[in-house]
Amino acid sequence: MTQTGSALPPPSRARRLLEPLALLALLAGLWFAMTAPPDATQGDFYRILYIHVPSAWLAFLAFGVTAVGSIGYLIGRRRSWDRVAAASASVGVVFTALTLVTGSIWGRPVWGVWWDFGDARLMSTAIMFFVYLGYLALRRTVEDPETRALRSAVLGAVAVIQVPLVYFSVNLFRTLHQTQTIRPDGAAMEPEMLLALLVNVVAFTVLYAALLARRIEVGRLEEIAEELTPAEPAGRAVQPPPLGEVGGG
Repeated sequence: MTQTGSALPPPSRARRLLEPLALLALLAGLWFAMTAPPDATQGDFYRILYIHVPSAWLAFLAFGVTAVGSIGYLIGRRRSWDRVAAASASVGVVFTALTLVTGSIWGRPVWGVWWDFGDARLMSTAIMFFVYLGYLALRRTVEDPETRALRSAVLGAVAVIQVPLVYFSVNLFRTLHQTQTIRPDGAAMEPEMLLALLVNVVAFTVLYAALLARRIEVGRLEEIAEELTPAEPAGRAVQPPPLGEVGGG
């Protein structure tokens, strides 16, 4: 195959190290999560917090990066910005799904229900999840690369308004969900538990970086495949009827 100007460069050393580093960080996070003391009221049920909270924070970060990439594309019209925005949105959707699943698992023994449709945090997070699923669906339904990037950038720049709404929903609406565990005036948890939480936040951040780098690489490969695939000429799918059917003959 003849190489073109869009040939994929080899991965950098930093990118190659991210995945094993993420694995080591996750193992360290697991050790801290399992050795931290149990909660006084929730017992060991609370340990899912070490997955739930980092997942939520990284979803916020991922969608923030999507917004930055979207705004960067709107300003400079560079495909690299669009690639970062799309990759981060994909990873963010995964973290949001993990947030919703672990929240339901946590809620069942603590609250007595898997889901509460009246809870502001649960519903706003679910809406954010479906909005970014729509963002990913939009990217699949628009064939022209420039049009796809432009429309996605507009949605990616606007949709990020949900992040502060989701985060502050527990303060704006006093429903079932508890308020923030870590606040500017301090953390409402024991130092050992806080350390375990912060270690897992760092571990999930490294995991996000590794997934983002991999997804950007896949996005670049998809662009190359798209460039090498010849466009379907208009009207090719329309076939003339057999001569014997013309005029009823």
